Amino acid sequence: MARNKFDVDERLEAQFDMKQLKRLMTYVKPFKWKIIITVFVMLLSSLAALLGPILVMDAIDNRIEKGDMQGLFILVGIFIVTLVISAICLKYRIKLMADVGQSIVKNIRSDLFVHLQKLPFAYYDSRPHGKILVRVVNYVNALSDLLSNGIINIITDLFSLFVIIGFMLVIDVRLTLICMIGLPIVTAVILLLKNAQRKAWQDISSKQSNLNAYVHESICGMKVTQSFAREEENLKIFRELSSQYQQSWMHAMKFQMLIWPIVENVSVLAVSAIYVVGIASIGRGITVGALVAFVGYIWRFWMPILNLGNFYNAIITAIAYLERIFQTLDERPTVEDMTDASEMPKIVGNVTFENVSFCYEKNHPILKKINFNVQVGESIALVGPTGAGKTTVINLLSRFYDIDEGTIYIDGIDIKKVTLESLRKQMGVMLQDTFIFSGTIMDNIRYSRLDATDEDVIEAAKAVKAHDFIMTLQEGYNTQVNERGSRLSVGQRQLISFARALLADPKILILDEATANIDTETEMALQKGLETLLKGRTSFVIAHRLSTIKNASKIMYIDEGNIVEKGTHDELIKQKGAYWELYMSQYSFLEAM
Repeated sequence: MARNKFDVDERLEAQFDMKQLKRLMTYVKPFKWKIIITVFVMLLSSLAALLGPILVMDAIDNRIEKGDMQGLFILVGIFIVTLVISAICLKYRIKLMADVGQSIVKNIRSDLFVHLQKLPFAYYDSRPHGKILVRVVNYVNALSDLLSNGIINIITDLFSLFVIIGFMLVIDVRLTLICMIGLPIVTAVILLLKNAQRKAWQDISSKQSNLNAYVHESICGMKVTQSFAREEENLKIFRELSSQYQQSWMHAMKFQMLIWPIVENVSVLAVSAIYVVGIASIGRGITVGALVAFVGYIWRFWMPILNLGNFYNAIITAIAYLERIFQTLDERPTVEDMTDASEMPKIVGNVTFENVSFCYEKNHPILKKINFNVQVGESIALVGPTGAGKTTVINLLSRFYDIDEGTIYIDGIDIKKVTLESLRKQMGVMLQDTFIFSGTIMDNIRYSRLDATDEDVIEAAKAVKAHDFIMTLQEGYNTQVNERGSRLSVGQRQLISFARALLADPKILILDEATANIDTETEMALQKGLETLLKGRTSFVIAHRLSTIKNASKIMYIDEGNIVEKGTHDELIKQKGAYWELYMSQYSFLEAM
């Protein structure tokens, strides 16, 4: 799919509307009382700070002219008190809103992570993982400043603006009207730039996503890169993506940086006009103190306007990231619990596929009306050519994907009608792509059953013949392994994953190429160790190495989405069909070696 490439921009399918901001407010609501208290504190701080010019006007027009030193000292004392109140309130605001902002960011990121764990394999198959990662980390972080400061600042600045206008009107109505002439100009510019600015920040988010996806892909594939000496070619791709991101950023900055100089220039022109008109009016309805106070307020008047312009920029930026975040949260899981889903009873182990059909892409069927029945304790081996649908069978049984047609039953219960958690908790799955998490070997095995004791973990490891190699490591089960188990061999990672699956003590055990990377000697020992553990369990085994499945209760040969043959090893050999040909080709290959 096109969007599964690092060099293809992701396009939003829906236009932004105010519902997105309302949706953001649902994350703000739990902290409303902290925000209300902070707003009250900041309004008090703003009011205290705005008394300054009035105090100056009183000092110039009344106290100094009359030589009232006592009154002047009182005004100085009041002015100092307003500064102290403002400083204390500001400190409180910074501390409280930083906590509120980061708490909101944490909740959004938590919801994203929870939702990502519900999305099916198909979601991760259709896009680079780096493009998913950037939404959880970078895009959410981009909201931090808006949530920590923007909400309070917008309320405080609006309050300050109205109070300032009130004080200015009290001092001189004519000068106030002159000051406000520039407001329509600033408003028109903001509205004019709105759409272009939003598109520019959407483009930045796309280019950032592309760059992050390529870096993630490159790190994961670094061994391949170095093996084929692809460093120079990869560097060219990286530089091209970086250049695209830089160009997008500079383009967006052109719009963002227009707001500040326009507000600044309009404010300077307004102040100049005030000086001209005010000085000409001294002695004719306006005093020197009133003019000084008014000039003090006019600078304060344009500061909230400038802050509101910056807040608007922050909103436009946040919108670009909010759209991506909510787009991910709105991604509907294709595999989810039905509204009336019930808990899966304790599994016995009967499995039935009834006319099951499935395709990953429309009109490209992988399975075509598959039918089979498995009894408790039977071991079913799935064989056939690559891409025939073997792994798909076990993916559908585990409900990693939902079937297109037919029904899958476990113990006579349609698996679509039970909750995913209650179903998967009773199944042990070891997929073809083994994954080792960073941490100790003990933690990796215990991943499938957190309440397992150390003895339980060790017993599972011994059963799959992983114990011996673990004990050769410097710290045994407490040995730290890197992400994806890079310090371990492929075979060692498979053994640990096998122990993890067995530790869950499942009634249905699924093994996808479980012994593909294990040497023959270990494999023989492993088969013996599994005989006891597989008793009483229904198991599905996929193996290209046919020597590992000769003792299976039933072997099913799958080709082109159909079960071509099924039976025991001996029965299928006697038929001399597709399975016999596959077995003989492997036997001949081994004889020739």
